[in-house]
Amino acid sequence: MSDTDIKSLSAFVWSIAETLRGDFKQSEYGKVILPFVVLRRLDCILEETKEAVLDMAASLPDDMDDEARDAILFGAAGQNIRVYNRSRFTFASLKGQDAKDIHRNLLDYVTKFSPNVQDIFLEKFLFTDQLKRLNDAGLLFAVFEQFGQIDLHPKAVSNLEMGYLFEELIRRFSEISNETAGEHYTPREVIRLIVSLLLINDRDALTGTGVIRQVYDPAAGTGGMLSIAEMEMKALNERIRVELFGQELNPESFAICKSDMLVTGHNPENIAFGNTLTQDAHNGRSFHYMLSNPPYGVDWKKYKDAIVAEAEDLGMSGRFGAGLPRVSDGQLLFLQHMISKMRDDEQGSRIGIVMNGSPLFTGGAGSGESEIRRWMLENDWVEAIIALPTDLFYNTGIQTYVWLLTNRKSPERQGRVQLIDASSERFWESMRKSLGSKRREIPPEACDEITRIYSEMLNGGSGWGEYSKIFDTTDFGYREIRVERPLKLAFEVTEEGLQTLQDAKPFQKLDEAEQLAILNALREELPKGQRWMDRSEFERDLSPALIGAGVKGGTPAKKAILSALSERDEDAVVCTDRKGNAEPDTDLRDHELVPLNEDWRDYVQREVLPFVPDAWVDETYTDAQDGGVGRVGYEINFNRYFYKYVPPRPLEEIDAELKALEAEIAGLLQEVVE
Repeated sequence: MSDTDIKSLSAFVWSIAETLRGDFKQSEYGKVILPFVVLRRLDCILEETKEAVLDMAASLPDDMDDEARDAILFGAAGQNIRVYNRSRFTFASLKGQDAKDIHRNLLDYVTKFSPNVQDIFLEKFLFTDQLKRLNDAGLLFAVFEQFGQIDLHPKAVSNLEMGYLFEELIRRFSEISNETAGEHYTPREVIRLIVSLLLINDRDALTGTGVIRQVYDPAAGTGGMLSIAEMEMKALNERIRVELFGQELNPESFAICKSDMLVTGHNPENIAFGNTLTQDAHNGRSFHYMLSNPPYGVDWKKYKDAIVAEAEDLGMSGRFGAGLPRVSDGQLLFLQHMISKMRDDEQGSRIGIVMNGSPLFTGGAGSGESEIRRWMLENDWVEAIIALPTDLFYNTGIQTYVWLLTNRKSPERQGRVQLIDASSERFWESMRKSLGSKRREIPPEACDEITRIYSEMLNGGSGWGEYSKIFDTTDFGYREIRVERPLKLAFEVTEEGLQTLQDAKPFQKLDEAEQLAILNALREELPKGQRWMDRSEFERDLSPALIGAGVKGGTPAKKAILSALSERDEDAVVCTDRKGNAEPDTDLRDHELVPLNEDWRDYVQREVLPFVPDAWVDETYTDAQDGGVGRVGYEINFNRYFYKYVPPRPLEEIDAELKALEAEIAGLLQEVVE
């Protein structure tokens, strides 16, 4: 079947949706049409073995084990897919039934599929609800008859062609319901770009006979990424065997994805329902290729306990041992999950994932996000990051990035990361009609160019600096060192200071008589108007004054007095501890980010001491992993590497524009007055 035939078939199915106009919202069309497409495909597939299944089902004892019964009936169906139907009806026989009985008969047909298919129709699609709505609106028989005209037998429409049809329908329904499409659908040109990037350097390995590849998406949605990955791999080698795996949390998206697997001849059991982060349905499995578009900025608070428990109990032997991002965004949890499923063999694995800008730079040294970036970069898994144009997705116009990771880097990429800025107008074109927030798309020629820039490792030195640059992994790392400055305090007894003392909690805990005695001692025993520039001298004068007044104020009270009567003074003597070491002034404490490939001592000598000669580095502030001075952090700041200076407009031009606006406003005001 040619592309034209596929589009014609898609257009015919689409025309059936027009029957629903008025009784269903546009955003609800897919809930009716997609299940009917699946139903018709399965009907065509099972048509030839229908009688054999019915005969076998009738011969089996009622008390037979369910699993054994399923296995026998799957065999009787004689298909490559695990599905059977025990109803006496088919689309052909239903056509000859009275129209008024169509609802009852269709319910019999749908509810007698094998349990794995019933789950799709009844639990996820809620198809019986849609059949009732169609029947109540008087549309059910008309819609059924139209679907009965479509030949979806594998001899007429191959599994690959069925995948194209299903993808085309999903795309159309997602676009007309674009208010929520971005939650469940990734634009096809973005998927094709990711797949192209994943496969471009594997073309030779994917050719030949006996090639098997497993592809996985932990946030599968409607299965678009999986189906397009298979199509592109089949285009390279039609003899390749592609096994698709995924997991999805949204019931309707799961139903569509699992249906896609059914109608295209894949094992539907490879698509699991549930939360990937808390219930890994493919635990223990690894995959050749993994690709995903996980939710952006979605919190994982509801699942926090299970995720934290796994991280603490399993550590680095689990999925989240590297670190946990802030609870408001779980993107990096999905990425860690995918990394945990890399194959530990010669073939290894490749990962392509779309995320927003947050995973690049959110979180300082020692934070969960920084530690996750550190783990990935120090293990040399990050191969490239591509900045995409804005306004590509249906429900958001934000900047997005494709991360490419692998545990089998080529020698020339080892220890290096390629950054590609594909956000400029060179790589996108405006759409004729916006779809929600989607106003731009990546044309095929731009996709090819981005892929070539990546594949050939084009670098700034080769004239591609505006779009592509290659860095060492350590270029993104730094040490956050703590810079201290000495505490310098001057002391003076003032009414303002005494009021501050009275408001202090340690002072308020003393009994009233002791409070009064301290205040009198400070007012009467210490010289008025004197300013002590050395804390030790002030303490020398303070102690006998308090003792003479019979005050037994403990350490907290004394600290409160010193705090209330002091102020910072650059001319004061440096405060020291009992060992004679200078005390740090926490208000002047600062942190410097030292490039990871530079010695922090050299950095401080050059960047700190010339400006604050009395500063020093707190060498007890160390990294938990390597024990070195300062905490190690990693961030990838695209703006820093691809910043383009735009000079301000000349003042004369701005002045002329302002004068023109003033003249225009004056003219409008004149018209109002007249």
